[in-house]
Amino acid sequence: MIPVILSGGSGTRLWPLSREAYPKQFLPLSGSDTMLQATWQRVAALASAAPLVVANEDHRFMVAEQLREIGCTPSAIVLEPVGRNTAPAIAVAALQAGADGSDPLLLVLPSDHVVADAAAFRAAVAQAAPAAEAGRLVTFGIVPTAPETGYGYIKAVAGQGVRAVERFVEKPDAATAAQYVASGDYFWNSGMFLFRASRYLAELEAHAPAILAACRAAFAGARRDEDFVRLDKAAFAACPSDSIDYAVMEKTADAAVLPIAVGWNDVGSWSALWEVAEQDGNGNAHHGDVVALDCRDTLAWGDGRLLALIGLQDVVVVDTDDAVLVAHRDHVQEVKAVVAQLKAAGRTEPTLHRKVYRPWGAYDSIDMGQRFQVKRITVKPGAALSLQMHHHRAEHWIVVSGTAEVTRGEEVLLLSENQSTYIPLGVTHRLRNPGKVPLELIEVQSGSYLGEDDIVRFEDVYGRG
Repeated sequence: MIPVILSGGSGTRLWPLSREAYPKQFLPLSGSDTMLQATWQRVAALASAAPLVVANEDHRFMVAEQLREIGCTPSAIVLEPVGRNTAPAIAVAALQAGADGSDPLLLVLPSDHVVADAAAFRAAVAQAAPAAEAGRLVTFGIVPTAPETGYGYIKAVAGQGVRAVERFVEKPDAATAAQYVASGDYFWNSGMFLFRASRYLAELEAHAPAILAACRAAFAGARRDEDFVRLDKAAFAACPSDSIDYAVMEKTADAAVLPIAVGWNDVGSWSALWEVAEQDGNGNAHHGDVVALDCRDTLAWGDGRLLALIGLQDVVVVDTDDAVLVAHRDHVQEVKAVVAQLKAAGRTEPTLHRKVYRPWGAYDSIDMGQRFQVKRITVKPGAALSLQMHHHRAEHWIVVSGTAEVTRGEEVLLLSENQSTYIPLGVTHRLRNPGKVPLELIEVQSGSYLGEDDIVRFEDVYGRG
């Protein structure tokens, strides 16, 4: 059994904390581990091999680094050059899993769900395994706790344990959802699956052959290195975009469902996060430095500054370095509309945090003016930025902690705490951390144009242009 972890989502419904460049699966929303890390740790005891991860190409280093932090080296990280939904993502995972001639069970898991009772989930997977080994395509249906209108539903035939699926149902209105819950025959569609790799590919060929053909072409043309399987961009971009539900599960005669009650939540909104968060006696769930007076059923998420709430009920307050969200809990689904409006205006907030993560570390733009910008830069031990130059800006670097190896033209300098250097406009340069601790420095940029696209890279160990 090989876990397939799907990590391609953008998590816009949890904006401004989750953004396209750093979505919710990479955030510690429920506990100290990120959601990606928790997904693997939840099922590690069941796995016969390290997980196979399918991820957005732009997130590749975050996936590798976060799994490395918990001692996990994935069997492969398959990179999607463009998003094409879950049916193609699982297809390329199945092709990768069977590339050595084996035909394992694939436990398909989104990377951004909460499962409160991990032991019960592992027991459910073990219970579903015989049906999957026999050729069934098993999905895990969540026993509903309320008439939720934000989920799709699965109607199962009567019985116990793993049973046949009668039909899949789109997200219902409130009255229909209440009928579903009352009947006891309907379960939330969790998006988690268990089946043999060959069975999924066979069903995909039968019901969505164009998807399988495009995925085979993208996989055959993939570039492979030690860490990543980079799908052929042109072939994968030509693949139809479809979910596994539409492409396979609603059409196959072998769909089965195992109802489970494991404290599952897809954390698809701020109200959903409030539901799974630890609450005080008044229903308030607070993260960070928060003071609340006379408040009930609020969610406050602070990212550094003190948040003070007075006399509020059913309100969500989220504070990040560059954006603040204030919303009624009944309206948090409309966050997606805010993100769409910001995108249409060409703003960066839907995509990037003020602190931007890179393969070598991160930078935080702490101040900016007409012709200057100040950044706090962190470089991981042993990591290096690209050898580069700028046409429009000069840079001053001041080391705060750690050791910096600076290439400046033909010179190589070694700087320690409180030392600095100047990089004139047009001079080739590189920053490297040769030490064993993180390098922290302040960078002051000055010039007529300070955009990130004013970078000419000559050498880059991370394969960026």
